[in-house]
Amino acid sequence: MKFPQSVKLVEVGPRDGLQNEARLVPAEVKIALIDMLSESGLSVIESGSFVSPKWVPQMATTPEVMAGITRRPGTSYPVLTPNLQGLESAIAARAEEVAVFAAASESFSRKNINCSIAESLDRFAPVMERAKAAGIRVRGYVSCVLGCPYEGEIAPAAVAEVAARLAAMGCYEVSLGDTIGTGTPAKARAMVEAVTARLPVSMLAAHFHDTYGQALANILAVLDLGVAVVDASVAGLGGCPYAKGASGNVASEDVLYMLNGLGIRTGVDLDRLVAAGKFICGQLEKSSGSKVALAQGGQIG
Repeated sequence: MKFPQSVKLVEVGPRDGLQNEARLVPAEVKIALIDMLSESGLSVIESGSFVSPKWVPQMATTPEVMAGITRRPGTSYPVLTPNLQGLESAIAARAEEVAVFAAASESFSRKNINCSIAESLDRFAPVMERAKAAGIRVRGYVSCVLGCPYEGEIAPAAVAEVAARLAAMGCYEVSLGDTIGTGTPAKARAMVEAVTARLPVSMLAAHFHDTYGQALANILAVLDLGVAVVDASVAGLGGCPYAKGASGNVASEDVLYMLNGLGIRTGVDLDRLVAAGKFICGQLEKSSGSKVALAQGGQIG
């Protein structure tokens, strides 16, 4: 197996990990978490989203969070912006990078945002234009790349089409999300191979959930294809909303431990990352979802 010499870890815990937590997390706690993650050496920390508080109450404090964090030189703090209004809020909050979401599943797109895949991409056009004018980089996410809660398996060609559309619109990077965590290594490889027939592998990121315990194996499989960007969530924050009680995001600590073992450079300090996970788990009064943290005594902080 041939792996990249270095991997960019994209920390999604403060946004993707916390957004479905039932208990509202105060802005000052989110700020402290992001600052601890910054100190670990992470170069990308997804810090919030500018969406309607009616739909995602947990993200209502994103303006306060963006204003309060200590921005480390060399670290990016992207936010999710589903529409032009969200983008304007992100610009006001001094965001240097934003993200937009699309789905590879037609059913998922219609049930979640009440429009087709094509319509969802059309909605991003003014967001992309405004972001370009403001000098803000845009990252694209594709959900349900290895399975859909409504349709089951998703054809790799469908993933490749959406990824290519996002890239053509101006996304500098496309994150491929196994939203329900049903993927396995062979399917992950086949999906990435289909996408790399349309886009350079340097534009791709892996965002694999651990619902069935396959995330690390899937990441290893696509690292072998040249994928060198991996999304993960500290302490494994963020469950799978389509599988009651199931884990969701793969834990950043576990991904880093594996990468360290492979001799792959990340620039991230494992001990500091574990400490950040212990901190937020203490605030949430829950045990860490990271095997590494638990092995090192990372119970409720």
